[in-house]
Amino acid sequence: MSDTILEMKNITKAFTGVKALDDVSLKVSRDEIHALVGENGAGKSTLMKVLSGVYPHGDYAGSINYEGSECRFHSISDSEKIGIVIIHQELALIPFLSIAENIFLGNERAIGGVIDWHKTTSAAGELLAKVGLNNENPNTLIANIGVGKQQLVEIAKALSKKVRLLILDEPTAALNDEESSKLLGLLLELKKQGVTSILISHKLEEIARVSDTITVIRDGKVIETLDNERHQIDQDRIIKSMVGREIVDRFPKRESRIGEEVFRVEGWSVYDPVIEDRLVINNVSLNLHRGEVVGLAGLMGAGRTELAMSLFGRSYGKRHSGRIFKDGKELQLHSVSDSINNGIAYLTEDRKNYGLVLIDDIKSNASLASLKKVSRGQVINRGLEYQATTDMQQQMRIRCTGIDQIVESLSGGNQQKVVLSKWIMAEPDILILDEPTRGIDVGAKYEIYTIINRLAYEGKSIIMISSEMPELLGMCDRIYVVTEGEISGELDREHATQESIMSCIMNHKRGAI
Repeated sequence: MSDTILEMKNITKAFTGVKALDDVSLKVSRDEIHALVGENGAGKSTLMKVLSGVYPHGDYAGSINYEGSECRFHSISDSEKIGIVIIHQELALIPFLSIAENIFLGNERAIGGVIDWHKTTSAAGELLAKVGLNNENPNTLIANIGVGKQQLVEIAKALSKKVRLLILDEPTAALNDEESSKLLGLLLELKKQGVTSILISHKLEEIARVSDTITVIRDGKVIETLDNERHQIDQDRIIKSMVGREIVDRFPKRESRIGEEVFRVEGWSVYDPVIEDRLVINNVSLNLHRGEVVGLAGLMGAGRTELAMSLFGRSYGKRHSGRIFKDGKELQLHSVSDSINNGIAYLTEDRKNYGLVLIDDIKSNASLASLKKVSRGQVINRGLEYQATTDMQQQMRIRCTGIDQIVESLSGGNQQKVVLSKWIMAEPDILILDEPTRGIDVGAKYEIYTIINRLAYEGKSIIMISSEMPELLGMCDRIYVVTEGEISGELDREHATQESIMSCIMNHKRGAI
């Protein structure tokens, strides 16, 4: 391996007396892809925020040595000046500015204080070509391109700052397989061009594929560093280091107790909320039985989330047609309240923007969908709320200092448990779970899977959307394949494989609209 480009020594960082990083040391070699893995809350992102100057010198103990010199960063701009650039999980792009404007935001191509738009557009085009977006117009608004392309624009933005050490925090969390593969391929290409990368990811198969070295962090401490050249990178070993124990089976076994049909959708069609003549969901029919976990598989953009949201109180689209039945009775669900009152819950894929009030505490978030249960008249009974949410916190094993802890300060896995708690407290019969394990680590995933299995065993019926095919195959009794807003296949557990799902997608021909 080549010489060292970065050495972080004895980094310790605490928040309100709790150590997020405890004497962490990290060494990164030049021209390598170095992965950081660990459970949510292990300290990975905190360590990278120390490195990039988000947490300035003086807010932590320890030292940073980059390119042979000690660094004391007081802001992100300090680290960027010497070629260290971080891309956070929540992309820092402005939707209604163009690609070119975003690439050079804060780093404008100007002459005498006046932006040279020709130079800006031309330079943006060259950078887009480097990241594989040759055919993208630099004047296109960020709002008009997908998440996968936005991630590549962030890398183009980093290249505009003469990046030499690129830090990526969960870059593929919201991407489909094709987009993820393209991004990882780009990292390998940048490595050839002399760009060193530090990659944080929960997707272990991707980590094993592109990383030269992996450092495992648990509870704010480095557990071990593994070298790919020495064939030390093994998923089972990584998982054991991450969670402190072996997980023999990624998906907990469940005793199926499937009963009668409880939910049915017939001929459901939905039009786009903005382009009102664009059909997004076309003539979808599906059913769900008591105690059953049914998956919705499909590529990103296939319409799974739009279908789920439109069924949940018509919270997507303006024009709807078709029929919804629960326990044999046709429902008229015109609002989210109608759905909740009829025992239907929807866990959004975007927990931070739509699932949680991040600046509020655990108890307020957990009771949000069931205020009637913890109220007397029109007034919340704080004693009832406290008891109910404490019971739920213990039942869901939410790791926290107490139910008064602000949700924003929780790890991703524990935030997801709070969202689940909110809906379980509402006592629904049917739960629609949209990407319930997105962006959380393997240990937290296992706990979420266990909760899903328990709910199914208790007689709840679950529709589960996931972009990870192994997750659907490991958890579901049946799988519907969604392609271009239509059902392109239905597979039972015995016949569902990654190959059969992809066959349904590739062989589908959309019906006449």
